Amino acid sequence: MKTHRIALTAGEPAGIGPELLVRIAQQAWPFRVVAIADRRCLHGAAARLGLPLTLVEDERAAREPLPAGYLALVSAPLARVATPGELDPVNAAATLSMLRIAADGAISGRFDAIVTAPVQKSALDSEQHPFSGHTEYFQALAGTGHVVMMLVAPGDGARPALRVALATTHLPLRAVADAIQPDLLERCLRVLEHGLRRDYGINAPRIAVLGLNPHAGEDGHLGLEEQQVIEPLLHKLRAQGMRLDGPLPADTAFAPNRLAQIDAYLAMYHDQGLPVLKFAGFGSAVNVTLGLPFVRTSVDHGTALDLAGSGRADPGSLRAALLEAARMLDARSQTS
Repeated sequence: MKTHRIALTAGEPAGIGPELLVRIAQQAWPFRVVAIADRRCLHGAAARLGLPLTLVEDERAAREPLPAGYLALVSAPLARVATPGELDPVNAAATLSMLRIAADGAISGRFDAIVTAPVQKSALDSEQHPFSGHTEYFQALAGTGHVVMMLVAPGDGARPALRVALATTHLPLRAVADAIQPDLLERCLRVLEHGLRRDYGINAPRIAVLGLNPHAGEDGHLGLEEQQVIEPLLHKLRAQGMRLDGPLPADTAFAPNRLAQIDAYLAMYHDQGLPVLKFAGFGSAVNVTLGLPFVRTSVDHGTALDLAGSGRADPGSLRAALLEAARMLDARSQTS
């Protein structure tokens, strides 16, 4: 099996991303980590942390892992030196350039996977260049019809891994009910099931689908979306062989006895499923994008501008994202 080449983007230069990359460099990885970042930004973060860092210009064909203290680098220069904790709009274009370099490289085969440090959406979104998040940005660059955001909290000896996918992502709550339509849910479930098979090696995944309303609508007394939209779709897909539970009341769906039987959950909206996921594994959970032509993972947290430059940022989630990307690549190689 060939050694993986994993692109690692530095994210918002004024956030904790550069510091996290420096900490990632302090261990030897069994694959080649290729940082896409501004050289000065990484060296500045290393100096503040008092940690060694040697940056090696990346060669397209190079796959050998590097020793601790080293990172391969694809340069993405900033317009102006970043100050930790202070957003600078002149660096927005360079931050987006990091993501484009990573995506173009993954699509062309230069990189096997992309792992992303967090970006500040408010710093990148504009009328001229709308930006709602990594997921949607990579989807547009890859020309993919539908992608699904899924967060993964690792299991331990007493608890299985928890995987929560989202039917809708960054929508205002009042817009969610209108968005829950049969075609959307069917696309989500098909992408999710395919991802569980291809990227997790689960031959017959069992997926729990949450209801939209309290008590999953309580037979129509608390909303009709379950009866009119979700239940008919699940009935159709079960007849085609998919293993689907639901629609389930969200307040009891994550009970331990059910969790042990479920491979993944599909939540109807962002704050329905992710509070449970982050309670179970904040700091070690991983954000996965399913449906892209390449593997992409990310951290489960934001840019933490208030921590930037303090040296207190925890690299646990970024380490987990790198390991998850490598594990997904291994799974794909075994199922291809």
